[in-house]
Amino acid sequence: MTDEEKIKKAFEKKNWPEIKTSDSWATFKIMAEFVSGFEKMSRIGPCVSIFGSARTKPGSRYYTLTEEVARKLVGAGFGVITGGGPGIMEAGNKGAFEAGGKSVGLNIELPFEQFQNKYLDHDKVINFDYFFVRKVMFMKYAQGFIAMPGGFGTMDELFEALTLIQTHKVARFPVVLVGSEYWGGLIKWMKEVVSEQEKNINAKDLELFKLVDTADEAVNYILDYYAEMSISPNF
Repeated sequence: MTDEEKIKKAFEKKNWPEIKTSDSWATFKIMAEFVSGFEKMSRIGPCVSIFGSARTKPGSRYYTLTEEVARKLVGAGFGVITGGGPGIMEAGNKGAFEAGGKSVGLNIELPFEQFQNKYLDHDKVINFDYFFVRKVMFMKYAQGFIAMPGGFGTMDELFEALTLIQTHKVARFPVVLVGSEYWGGLIKWMKEVVSEQEKNINAKDLELFKLVDTADEAVNYILDYYAEMSISPNF
């Protein structure tokens, strides 16, 4: 069988009308997730989103640092939004919860790693089926992003935020990367290869985020950002 025949046979097996009909009805489920998310998130007040690996273990260096970041955010008047699962997400919610602040979880069902942590405010938990709807909630209702060490999901959320700011699709907000040891190599590559060598981003684009190593630096950068811009968080 030729390659062309294989492709034709593969297409014949597809039930395209059924797939298209299914996709159309999925629109209503997507709309329902947006409506539910907007209704709940519009009432939470000023918050900062914390991202990071679901695999980070309790008691580890970055887990403990995330707890400290969350506590200091609460002390500064912010609540904390995370993906609602284990690892860095749990650490962020734990720090906020134990400091008496708002602890929000935007949970999503996954085949591994994801489960709802126990430090979430019960009235501030939203479950999602669609990653893209969930990311809209992170973007729309956070007054800042803090990216702790993480994997593909963390980088997806980080670069989507930077892209939206870069292209002026959202108003600029403070984005913080915590951990020079972790993020330093990526930033070096972006500067030397992506910006200087290949000219795929402008040098000014590297100013859209701040690299820090301590909880005080992370929180103070967000506070200083709003003070210097002479604006308040959008709640």
